[in-house]
Amino acid sequence: MAPVKTKLFANIENAISKLSVENISKERKEILQPLVEYVQHKINIDEPVRINFICTHNSRRSHLSQVWAQTMAFYFGLKNVYCYSGGTEATALFPMAAETLKNSGFKIETISQGENPIYSIKYGDNEPALIGFSKKFDDDFNPKSEFAAVLTCSQADVGCPFIAGAERRIPITFEDPKAFDNTPQQAEKYRERSLQIATELLYVFAQIKS
Repeated sequence: MAPVKTKLFANIENAISKLSVENISKERKEILQPLVEYVQHKINIDEPVRINFICTHNSRRSHLSQVWAQTMAFYFGLKNVYCYSGGTEATALFPMAAETLKNSGFKIETISQGENPIYSIKYGDNEPALIGFSKKFDDDFNPKSEFAAVLTCSQADVGCPFIAGAERRIPITFEDPKAFDNTPQQAEKYRERSLQIATELLYVFAQIKS
Protein backbone atom coordinates (compact mmCIF):
# COMPACT_ATOMS: atom_id res chain seq x y z
CA MET A 1 0.00 0.00 0.00
CA ALA A 2 1.37 3.41 -0.96
CA PRO A 3 1.36 6.31 1.47
CA VAL A 4 -1.36 8.87 0.86
CA LYS A 5 -0.84 12.61 0.88
CA THR A 6 -0.95 13.42 4.55
CA LYS A 7 -0.31 16.40 6.74
CA LEU A 8 2.23 14.91 9.06
CA PHE A 9 4.77 17.32 10.44
CA ALA A 10 7.56 17.67 7.88
CA ASN A 11 10.26 16.29 10.19
CA ILE A 12 8.22 13.13 10.80
CA GLU A 13 7.67 12.69 7.04
CA ASN A 14 11.41 13.07 6.60
CA ALA A 15 12.14 10.52 9.33
CA ILE A 16 9.77 7.98 7.75
CA SER A 17 11.28 8.53 4.31
CA LYS A 18 14.66 7.40 5.68
CA LEU A 19 13.36 4.11 7.12
CA SER A 20 14.16 0.92 5.21
CA VAL A 21 12.03 -2.19 5.65
CA GLU A 22 14.62 -4.11 3.63
CA ASN A 23 16.64 -4.56 6.81
CA ILE A 24 13.86 -6.48 8.57
CA SER A 25 14.77 -10.16 8.78
CA LYS A 26 12.53 -12.97 7.55
CA GLU A 27 12.19 -14.20 11.13
CA ARG A 28 11.12 -10.78 12.32
CA LYS A 29 8.55 -10.46 9.52
CA GLU A 30 7.04 -13.74 10.69
CA ILE A 31 6.68 -12.25 14.17
CA LEU A 32 4.98 -9.16 12.70
CA GLN A 33 2.62 -11.14 10.44
CA PRO A 34 -0.12 -11.79 13.04
CA LEU A 35 -0.49 -8.02 13.52
CA VAL A 36 -0.69 -7.53 9.75
CA GLU A 37 -3.41 -10.17 9.60
CA TYR A 38 -5.34 -8.69 12.51
CA VAL A 39 -5.36 -5.17 11.05
CA GLN A 40 -6.27 -6.45 7.58
CA HIS A 41 -9.13 -8.55 8.95
CA LYS A 42 -10.64 -5.59 10.81
CA ILE A 43 -10.32 -3.40 7.71
CA ASN A 44 -11.94 -6.11 5.58
CA ILE A 45 -15.00 -6.36 7.81
CA ASP A 46 -15.18 -2.58 8.25
CA GLU A 47 -14.64 -2.61 12.01
CA PRO A 48 -12.46 -0.27 14.07
CA VAL A 49 -8.86 -1.38 14.56
CA ARG A 50 -7.89 -1.11 18.21
CA ILE A 51 -4.35 -2.03 19.28
CA ASN A 52 -3.15 -1.92 22.87
CA PHE A 53 0.65 -2.07 23.15
CA ILE A 54 1.56 -3.58 26.52
CA CYS A 55 4.86 -3.57 28.40
CA THR A 56 5.69 -4.04 32.05
CA HIS A 57 5.93 -0.40 33.16
CA ASN A 58 4.29 1.42 30.21
CA SER A 59 7.25 3.78 30.22
CA ARG A 60 9.27 3.25 27.03
CA ARG A 61 8.65 0.58 24.35
CA SER A 62 4.87 0.49 24.63
CA HIS A 63 4.62 4.27 24.23
CA LEU A 64 7.03 4.34 21.29
CA SER A 65 4.96 1.58 19.67
CA GLN A 66 1.63 3.31 20.30
CA VAL A 67 2.81 6.62 18.86
CA TRP A 68 4.50 5.16 15.79
CA ALA A 69 1.59 2.80 15.05
CA GLN A 70 -0.92 5.65 15.15
CA THR A 71 1.38 7.73 12.96
CA MET A 72 1.87 4.96 10.39
CA ALA A 73 -1.87 4.31 10.16
CA PHE A 74 -2.34 8.01 9.40
CA TYR A 75 0.60 7.99 6.97
CA PHE A 76 -1.12 5.31 4.90
CA GLY A 77 -4.54 6.95 5.14
CA LEU A 78 -6.17 4.21 7.21
CA LYS A 79 -9.32 5.30 9.03
CA ASN A 80 -10.66 4.04 12.35
CA VAL A 81 -7.31 2.89 13.71
CA TYR A 82 -6.93 3.58 17.43
CA CYS A 83 -3.70 2.83 19.27
CA TYR A 84 -3.24 2.59 23.02
CA SER A 85 -0.61 1.52 25.52
CA GLY A 86 -0.50 0.13 29.04
CA GLY A 87 1.56 -1.86 31.49
CA THR A 88 1.24 -4.60 34.03
CA GLU A 89 1.84 -1.72 36.44
CA ALA A 90 1.83 2.07 36.12
CA THR A 91 5.05 4.06 36.58
CA ALA A 92 5.78 7.07 34.34
CA LEU A 93 6.51 7.78 30.70
CA PHE A 94 10.30 7.98 30.83
CA PRO A 95 11.47 11.48 29.79
CA MET A 96 14.05 10.13 27.32
CA ALA A 97 11.32 8.26 25.45
CA ALA A 98 9.37 11.51 25.05
CA GLU A 99 12.56 13.35 24.07
CA THR A 100 13.33 10.71 21.44
CA LEU A 101 9.92 11.18 19.84
CA LYS A 102 10.39 14.94 19.95
CA ASN A 103 13.69 14.55 18.10
CA SER A 104 11.85 12.63 15.35
CA GLY A 105 9.51 15.58 14.79
CA PHE A 106 6.61 15.00 17.17
CA LYS A 107 5.32 18.03 19.03
CA ILE A 108 5.21 17.19 22.71
CA GLU A 109 3.84 19.32 25.53
CA THR A 110 3.66 18.48 29.21
CA ILE A 111 0.03 18.80 30.31
CA SER A 112 0.71 18.02 33.96
CA GLN A 113 3.77 17.39 36.09
CA GLY A 114 4.18 15.00 39.00
CA GLU A 115 5.32 11.42 39.51
CA ASN A 116 3.39 10.31 36.41
CA PRO A 117 3.43 13.30 34.02
CA ILE A 118 0.85 13.60 31.24
CA TYR A 119 2.03 14.53 27.75
CA SER A 120 0.27 15.75 24.62
CA ILE A 121 1.90 14.10 21.58
CA LYS A 122 1.01 15.42 18.12
CA TYR A 123 2.06 14.16 14.67
CA GLY A 124 0.11 16.72 12.61
CA ASP A 125 -1.39 20.18 13.10
CA ASN A 126 -4.97 19.07 12.40
CA GLU A 127 -4.88 15.66 14.06
CA PRO A 128 -5.89 14.89 17.66
CA ALA A 129 -3.08 14.59 20.14
CA LEU A 130 -2.18 11.27 21.68
CA ILE A 131 -2.22 11.50 25.46
CA GLY A 132 0.92 9.92 26.88
CA PHE A 133 1.10 8.76 30.49
CA SER A 134 1.80 5.50 32.26
CA LYS A 135 -1.22 3.34 33.06
CA LYS A 136 -2.17 -0.30 33.53
CA PHE A 137 -3.26 -2.11 30.38
CA ASP A 138 -6.83 -2.40 31.70
CA ASP A 139 -7.09 1.28 32.69
CA ASP A 140 -10.37 2.98 31.79
CA PHE A 141 -8.38 5.04 29.26
CA ASN A 142 -7.89 1.86 27.21
CA PRO A 143 -10.40 -0.35 25.34
CA LYS A 144 -12.21 -3.08 27.24
CA SER A 145 -13.00 -5.36 24.28
CA GLU A 146 -12.46 -5.87 20.54
CA PHE A 147 -8.76 -5.06 20.50
CA ALA A 148 -5.43 -6.74 19.82
CA ALA A 149 -3.00 -6.93 22.75
CA VAL A 150 0.55 -6.52 21.44
CA LEU A 151 3.13 -7.51 24.07
CA THR A 152 6.24 -5.39 23.52
CA CYS A 153 8.38 -6.99 26.23
CA SER A 154 8.88 -10.61 27.21
CA GLN A 155 8.28 -9.83 30.88
CA ALA A 156 4.81 -8.48 30.09
CA ASP A 157 4.14 -11.49 27.86
CA VAL A 158 4.89 -13.81 30.78
CA GLY A 159 3.26 -11.53 33.35
CA CYS A 160 -0.02 -11.22 31.44
CA PRO A 161 -1.21 -14.80 30.97
CA PHE A 162 -4.73 -13.47 30.36
CA ILE A 163 -5.82 -10.11 28.97
CA ALA A 164 -9.57 -9.64 29.34
CA GLY A 165 -11.35 -8.44 26.21
CA ALA A 166 -8.45 -9.00 23.81
CA GLU A 167 -9.42 -10.63 20.50
CA ARG A 168 -5.80 -11.43 19.70
CA ARG A 169 -2.66 -11.68 21.78
CA ILE A 170 0.42 -10.89 19.69
CA PRO A 171 3.95 -10.94 21.17
CA ILE A 172 6.22 -8.47 19.33
CA THR A 173 9.04 -7.89 21.77
CA PHE A 174 11.81 -5.29 21.63
CA GLU A 175 15.00 -4.95 23.65
CA ASP A 176 14.70 -2.41 26.45
CA PRO A 177 16.70 0.81 25.98
CA LYS A 178 16.48 1.22 29.78
CA ALA A 179 19.70 -0.81 29.95
CA PHE A 180 21.52 2.30 28.70
CA ASP A 181 19.96 4.84 31.08
CA ASN A 182 22.51 7.24 32.56
CA THR A 183 25.22 6.14 30.13
CA PRO A 184 26.87 8.04 27.26
CA GLN A 185 24.96 5.76 24.83
CA GLN A 186 21.51 6.61 26.23
CA ALA A 187 20.24 8.99 23.53
CA GLU A 188 21.70 6.85 20.74
CA LYS A 189 20.13 3.63 22.04
CA TYR A 190 16.70 5.20 22.56
CA ARG A 191 16.84 6.56 19.02
CA GLU A 192 17.91 3.15 17.72
CA ARG A 193 15.00 1.41 19.44
CA SER A 194 12.50 4.06 18.33
CA LEU A 195 13.62 3.73 14.71
CA GLN A 196 13.42 -0.07 14.88
CA ILE A 197 9.85 0.17 16.15
CA ALA A 198 8.99 2.78 13.52
CA THR A 199 10.50 0.65 10.74
CA GLU A 200 8.65 -2.50 11.76
CA LEU A 201 5.33 -0.67 12.08
CA LEU A 202 5.94 0.97 8.71
CA TYR A 203 6.29 -2.57 7.34
CA VAL A 204 3.08 -3.72 9.05
CA PHE A 205 0.89 -0.90 7.79
CA ALA A 206 2.45 -0.96 4.33
CA GLN A 207 1.02 -4.48 3.92
CA ILE A 208 -2.57 -3.38 4.50
CA LYS A 209 -4.97 -3.17 1.56
CA SER A 210 -7.80 -0.74 2.21
